[in-house]
This record gives sequence, structure tokens and C-alpha cells, in this order.
Amino acid sequence: MRTQFTLSALIAALALTGCANMPEMSNTQRGTATGAGVGALAGAVIGAATGGGGGRRTATGAVLGGLAGAAAGNIWSNRMENQKKAMEQATAGTGVQVSQTADNQLKLDIPSDISFNTGKSDIAPNFRPILDRFAASLNENRATTVTIIGHTDSTGSDAVNMPLSRDRAAHTRDYLVARGVAANRFTVDGRGSHEPLTANDSAANRARNRRVEIFVAEPATN
Repeated sequence: MRTQFTLSALIAALALTGCANMPEMSNTQRGTATGAGVGALAGAVIGAATGGGGGRRTATGAVLGGLAGAAAGNIWSNRMENQKKAMEQATAGTGVQVSQTADNQLKLDIPSDISFNTGKSDIAPNFRPILDRFAASLNENRATTVTIIGHTDSTGSDAVNMPLSRDRAAHTRDYLVARGVAANRFTVDGRGSHEPLTANDSAANRARNRRVEIFVAEPATN
């Protein structure tokens, strides 16, 4: 009987996760279904591991996990979709990549050839119009939080690259704050050369690895 309950719970969890891939679902519904599926799987595993209440505990764990998963994490609202479209228009032809992440964050991947000069953390002129439009979109959706992460290539040591990557992230934040975005919405970090997109074995690849990533999230509310 316990095996039957466990299998039933896991099948239900997988079904919820599968629903998240249905094309007719909105982005918000898809994110909720994904969270529910992940939560249900976690609940089922915890229920099976703790035993005690047998299969009912496993099934209950799946249900409670699903409810928690549906309520947790980030949402992809119409506001986020509009912000994504606005940034796609603002960055068209610039080399900036705008995307929606698997956990419902808006991501801007900004190469260094338009954002910062080599070895510098001052905002380059070509980067300013993009940040101006980005600041306007952030001020239109004040429920979001922003994480800015700086990266470098492998040229030079950590003693140089780590502070340079952090300074680039901080200068990007400061530019946005100067345009009216509240400072308490930001988290900044620098990863130096430790998270490359590709091998640092050519000038072109090193250029790809020198970048700033900006993540925008609208947390789910209960």
C-alpha cells in the first residue's frame, strides 16, 4: 500500500511539472505549475523518507509540497513581460541578450565591449542609453528586485579581477540609483573570472566572458 501511495504522489507531481510545459498556459501559470510540481516531488520524497505515517504521509507531503511550491519563488507577471519587451526594443542590435530565466527572472546579459572599457569600471557612453531605458522600466515596475553581477575574463589575477568585477556591478547600480531607482532594491556581486561562459582560449571568447549580468525578479506574494 505504501508503494502505491508513493507512486501516486510522484505521478501527480510529475503531472504538475509536465503541465508547466503546455503551450496554452500563460507564463505566470507555467511558473506556478512548475513550482507546484517541484514542491510536490520534494514533499513526496520527504514523506517517504520520514515513514511513520506510511503512504498517507507521502501523499500528504506531496500535496503540501505542491502548495508551498506554487506559492514560493518568483512570478512572471504581465508587468515583467512588458519590461522584457521594452528592453528587447531598447537593446535591439546592441549585442545585449534579454531573456526569461527558468526561475522567472528577467536577465540582461551585457557584453563588455558596449558597457566598460578594458580594465575599467566606468560606464561607457554606449551603455548609458540602455541603462536609461532600463531605469525607466524599473521605475514602472517598483515591485521588482535587481541583482547585478560583474564578470571578467581570465587575464590577470583574482587580486585584480575580483574587485574589478564588483566595481563594474556597483557602478551599474549607482548609475541606476542616480536615475531614481531605489537603492534598497539592488544586490551587487562580482565573480571575477570564476564563471566563464566559454573557455578563455581566444580573444573572442575572452570578450564573451567579460560581461555584466542583470537579473530582475518579481517575488511571489502570499
